[in-house]
Amino acid sequence: MSHHPFAVTLAVIVRANDRFLMVEEWQQGRVMFNQPAGHLEPGETLLDGARRELLEETGLTLPLEQAVAIYQYEAPDNGTHFVRFTFCTEVPAPLATHPQDPDGDIIRCHWLTLAEIDALGDRLRSPLIMASFHDYLAGQRFPLSALKKQS
Repeated sequence: MSHHPFAVTLAVIVRANDRFLMVEEWQQGRVMFNQPAGHLEPGETLLDGARRELLEETGLTLPLEQAVAIYQYEAPDNGTHFVRFTFCTEVPAPLATHPQDPDGDIIRCHWLTLAEIDALGDRLRSPLIMASFHDYLAGQRFPLSALKKQS
């Protein structure tokens, strides 16, 4: 049996009316787009990690309202297995962003419509981006209280 890397990632859907917050970033030498997202760090809770990624990549401190879905995905290029927890929050209007990414991979943030995001095609970092938007828009949610950390 072969062993592949395993990663827990966190993503946040931020909605302002008909627009969604997307992050433009450098990824493996290419400009890609993603929701505010990243890897869970050792010792973090899922919610703390999602809030940290949102702050680092957008400069925003927002309450997470609900969870949308948990996705399991195997990257075809390198076999990495991902478990991705996607959360959501809504704001009344697009907010100014100020990325604070310590790695310097974030170029800028954009408030885009779903059609504009879909049109990015292969510049989307993962197929889980559109899947999570579709699940979100279909009303799929579960409460944050379902996520437990045992000490």
